[in-house]
Parts: sequence; C-alpha cells; structure tokens
Amino acid sequence: MTAVTDQDPTEHTDQPDDDARKAAGTAGRGAPDDERAKRTDSAETWDDGLIARRVNETAEGDRFPMTDSRSAAPPTVTPLVYEGSLRSRLEALRQLVGLSRTRLDSRTLSQAGRVLDEASARRRLSGQHTVVAIAGATGSGKSQLFNALAGVTISETGVRRPTTAAPIACSWSDGGAGLIERLGIPPRLRRRPLPTGDGESPLRGLVLIDLPDHDSAAVQHRQHVDRILALVDAVIWVVDPEKYADAVLHERYLRPMAAHAEVMFVVLNQIDRLPGEAAEQVLDDLRRLLDEDGIALGEYGEPGTTVLALSALTGDGVGELRESLGQFVSERGAANRRISADVDIAAARLWPVYATQRRTGLSEQAREEFSDRLADAVGATAAGEAAERAWLRNANRACGTPWLRLWRWYQDRGEPTTGRLPGRTQADEEATARQRVEQAVRTVADRASAGLPAPWAQAVREAAVRGSQGLPEALDELTVRAGVPTGRPPRPGWWPVAVLVQASMTILQFLGGLWLLGQIIGVVSPNLGVPVLLMVIGIVGGPLIEWSCRMAARGPARRYGLEAERRLREAASGCGRARVLDPVAAELLRYREVREQYGRVVGAGR
Repeated sequence: MTAVTDQDPTEHTDQPDDDARKAAGTAGRGAPDDERAKRTDSAETWDDGLIARRVNETAEGDRFPMTDSRSAAPPTVTPLVYEGSLRSRLEALRQLVGLSRTRLDSRTLSQAGRVLDEASARRRLSGQHTVVAIAGATGSGKSQLFNALAGVTISETGVRRPTTAAPIACSWSDGGAGLIERLGIPPRLRRRPLPTGDGESPLRGLVLIDLPDHDSAAVQHRQHVDRILALVDAVIWVVDPEKYADAVLHERYLRPMAAHAEVMFVVLNQIDRLPGEAAEQVLDDLRRLLDEDGIALGEYGEPGTTVLALSALTGDGVGELRESLGQFVSERGAANRRISADVDIAAARLWPVYATQRRTGLSEQAREEFSDRLADAVGATAAGEAAERAWLRNANRACGTPWLRLWRWYQDRGEPTTGRLPGRTQADEEATARQRVEQAVRTVADRASAGLPAPWAQAVREAAVRGSQGLPEALDELTVRAGVPTGRPPRPGWWPVAVLVQASMTILQFLGGLWLLGQIIGVVSPNLGVPVLLMVIGIVGGPLIEWSCRMAARGPARRYGLEAERRLREAASGCGRARVLDPVAAELLRYREVREQYGRVVGAGR
C-alpha cells in the first residue's frame, strides 16, 4: 500500500507560485527596482483569478511557466435562468418551507432551506459556464486526468499521497470567476489551459475543479470534497481497477447521489494496467455496482450517468471523454438538472412529514357526532323532555276541571314554578358532564388526526386541546341562557276557547246545583229533569274537555320540547365549533395547503 502523509493544503502550489514570481522577475531583469516591482505586482494580479500554465520541458528550473490571459475589459456575465418547471418547483418549495416553519423543527427543513439558498446563489452567477468537479480516491489518477483534459500540466501528480491537498480550478473561458469564488478557491489556485490556436475550444464554458482525495487521511481534504461536491454542477468520478468497488465510495457518495445520475460521469482510469479483455470485465462489473446503487446509466440514448474507460497516462479514451464533456457543457443544462436533483432529494426526505396514503380531515358524520356528544353533555334531550312535560302540565292545569286543578295545586305546592327546569348543581352531574366533554374532544381530535403525518397530527391534537380549555364552563353558561325559558310556556290559539268551555261546564254544574237547592228550599217549583241534566252535562263535559285538551296538547308540547332541545343543541354545537372544530379545521386546511405545495415540488414538470 502507498503510504499516506499529511501536508499543508497549499503545499503542492507553493512551487508553481514561486515559478510565477521567478518568471516575472526574469522578464524584468535589468529594469529599475520600482518598475520591476510593478511588473511583479502585475504578474500577481490575475484579473478574474484565471492564469494560464503550460509545460516547458526544455526550460531548466521552470516546470510550470504561465501564459498571461488577461482581457482588456471584464467579461459580461449572463445569469443562470431556470427552466419553467424547475422555477415552479423551487417556488413551491419556498412556500412549503414558509408554511411549515411553525409546525416542523428547523432540522427537518434544513436541507430544503439549503437547496433554496444554493439555488438562489447559483441563479445569480453565470449561466454560460458549467462547473464540473473531478473526484476520486487516492491514487486513482484524477489529477493526471485533470491535466490530460486541460492539455497542460496544471495539477501536480506524483507517488506521494495525498498529492492534491487543495482544490484547483481551471476555466476554459472568461466570466466564471464568481462560480470559482463561490467554491472558496483562492486566486492562486485558479488556472487556464493553454489555448489550442485552432478556433474556439469545444470545452468553452467549462470550469473544471480538481478535488483532493475523498478518502484522504487528512480531515481537511475530505471537508473540501464534501463542501465542493454540494456546490458544483456536475461530477466526474475517477476510479481505478483496484478501488472501483470501494465501499466508502459507493456508500458515502455514489449511492446518496443516485438522483444526480444525469450530472455524473464515472470514469474507469488506468485501463492500460489491465491485460486483454479485463478492462471490459471490470467496466461491466462497475456498471453492475452502479445499478445496485440506484444510479441510472445513460445507455442507448437514455438520460443517466456516462460510464467510460480510459487511461489518462496513455491518452486512450481521453478524447471520448473530452467529446462527451464538450457536448455536456454546450447544452448548458447541468445547473438546472443539478438543482432539480437536489429538489428531488429534499422532497424525498420530506416525504414522511407531508405525504399520507389515507384520506384526511373531518367527515360530516364526525362533526355531527361531536355535536351530539356535547349536546348529551349539556343534557339537551333531557331539557327538551322537561320542556314538553312543563307544557303539558300547564295545559292540564289551564284546561282541567276546577276540582282536579284544586287537587293538583295541593300536590304541587312543594314543586318548582311551572315550566322551570331544575339547575344542574350536583357535583356528580358536573363531573359526568366534564368527562363527556373531554371524551368528545379526544374523539374528534383522534378522528381529525388519523392518517396525518406525525407533526401535523400532533398540531391537530394540540389545537383541539387548546380549544377544550374552558369548554365545560362555557357550555354551562350556554345551558342557562339557551335552555327552557322560565315562566309560562306559550299557548296555542285554541287554549282560551277550551278554558272558556271548561268554565261553562263548571257554570252549568253550579246552575244545576243551585236549581236543585232552590227546589229543596221551595223557592223554585219542583222540576228535577232540567237541573239534573245541567249538572250531568257539567260533570261529564268537564273531564271530557280536559281529556280532549290533553290529546290536543301533545303535538304543541312535543314541538315546544323539540324547539327547546334544538336551541340547546345549536348552542352547544356552536360553542364546540368555535372552540374546537374551527381550530382543528384551520390546522387541516394548513396541512392541505402544504400537501398541495409538496405535490408541486414532487410532481411539477414530470
């Protein structure tokens, strides 16, 4: 195994920087000191941070002479424009995060927030450039491939590990300085390839980043890799025949980035070390592993990861990679696809807190049952029955015979005033009513939260609990105000006629009695037929009228009782709706809104 030694992150660039200063000093040899200083300062001022270096093997002591590529004026940068579907998804994700801040913890929304921040930052930068990182393990030859693509030795290679200690940027055109600055790469680590001289480069618009080893023993190197991989538009993964199946590569990087298949290249390097058909066998096995990682392969014209085999040392296959990379960069769609994949990943991680397979909400039946439970708690049915009895009692007293009314008055002297309901003051009745109210609230909360993701179900239950505080007391007050009114119940129009007829029957009894008494005394001539007939009519007609009135009073009494029950039920239902159902419905409406936005995040543009 090759020993891995730690070194300063900028160690491999110190020599090139010294060479640059040496070249500047040589160019100004013989000039005055102040002019030489100006030239040296000018050589170190790199405009947009991009300098050119090329290999001059004939020059002694200068491994990386540089070529000045400064332009007369800063290039015009055209910001990135997101396509319509991606723009809609980002807006939906932004609204989703805003609606969810009070219901979900910041850790749950952190990744979605990072995606929005990075998408906003990337949109302000150049849309004509594509940032591609070359990543790989120690000894995979990624720096060698980096130099082969640039056509000039830019990144240092060697047997010492790790060779690449800090990321190096190489841009094929002006205007990508903002993208490189976003990656945190300082100007002294920014390069430009040697111009080919045969027209515009096919890689124009490419910003290539050589990353440190992702399996480096130096923690800082791995931090560079993780940070930059989250910001670039695309990645070229370089593997070698020895480490292409490394578990760290597949489990830590490739498998979590499966959604980014369309912006990834996987390159099997060092095929010159494989004899015969071994390269094809290793490449097939690499494709198998990528398929197990869930990475779609871009074969037969389908979108996905491009898998190639090459040798950066001999140049075999580098041209094919350069051609694929040139076509990839010319499409100018990598940034959109990268952000879209980031949104996919964020949406997938938010699935448990937004998606549900069940129909959610409160049905009309659940609402009615809640109102019925509250009505039972306040005794609406009993109040209606009491009102009905009170109406019948008053009807019997008004239309009954005087003798029966006198007897009933004697019996009812100790009872409450006619039509008045006894108050619910017993401690056991109040406790029972409170328990019924609490049970009704728990039941409606459970039904409303059934099937909801855990955070929203908890929010619904909390809303119901908050509304139930003080609900029993409020229902008691409503019972007093909306219950059966005190005093006499209303009377129908036939009531006075019945009372008048009943009084006539009583008068007939008195007249018949007085007539008989007069005959006995001798004041009136004897005639038993007429007074007896009058008395019989009065005695028989009084109870008959009382029975008829009782039969006729059942309908109005029933309606009066139902009206009293209805008023109490509506009062209890209104109180429960205002205190419990409305807050619960508000939470359910918020969940429907966020679920709609989540559906846009997941499905827009598909």
